[in-house]
Amino acid sequence: MAFIVTALSVAVSTAPFTETQAAGARHGLLILLILLLGWIVMTALDIAAALYLRRFRVDVEDNLLARKHLTQVRILRRASAVIVGIFTISLALMTIPGVRQWGVSLLAAGGAASLILGLALQPLLTNLIAGIQIAITQPIRIDDAVIVEKEWGNIEEINATYVVVRLWDWRRMVLPLSYFIQTPFQNWTRESAALIGTVMLYVDHAAPIDALRAKLEEIAKASRLWDGNVVNLAVTDITAQVLEVRCLVSGRNAPTVFDLRCEVREKMMAFIAENLPDALARQRIGLADAV
Repeated sequence: MAFIVTALSVAVSTAPFTETQAAGARHGLLILLILLLGWIVMTALDIAAALYLRRFRVDVEDNLLARKHLTQVRILRRASAVIVGIFTISLALMTIPGVRQWGVSLLAAGGAASLILGLALQPLLTNLIAGIQIAITQPIRIDDAVIVEKEWGNIEEINATYVVVRLWDWRRMVLPLSYFIQTPFQNWTRESAALIGTVMLYVDHAAPIDALRAKLEEIAKASRLWDGNVVNLAVTDITAQVLEVRCLVSGRNAPTVFDLRCEVREKMMAFIAENLPDALARQRIGLADAV
């Protein structure tokens, strides 16, 4: 298409147009050529990104390195597309004498115009710079498990100015890129997808802790969700009414750990109710001796 536009611009000089018509046609073709060149650059960016990402697979269990490169390439590609788009449109507009004169006047106005333009573009520039920071430092990656705004979910998309978080119940939370630079949040898969899950039990003071510990190990070893790394039971607090017992189990990723926690909680309570009913939490009431 660019070759056709170039050929047409040459043909205009031999066409039976008036000087004004020929100048208008050449100017229109010049704008079209600039837009086509910008389109070519964006297409080249897409092709280069696709070829680079062919070396990495995100559909495997250990995909940390693949998600790292996928995040970097997507953010930098979109940031580059924004820059190329702005530059292409600006270059096309500068071919119009009136717009070019306005641009020269804007530059001559100096600081005041720059300040106004900077304030107008502040949200775009802030998120664009935040995107580059995220691509380099990577506080988040595609498919990371995060807690934001007290909601748990996975990073689904990282675009040029915003991030889409797929929450556990399939809702989508859309946040600006700058949120992940300026606001504290939890990233559960920053270095590894494996996690330790916690299950809290509240039992009577007379509960046999060794029996509960043995049962937890039995449940973990029998579960296909346990990764074989961490299983532990300990009394973490004592109150006037109950013992607080913490069960720890590990799994290969956040969804698996959540299901494993539910399984441990259900089976431990069933074991206590069936075999150790006296270990269930009870309220003790003492009666004063009658006078």
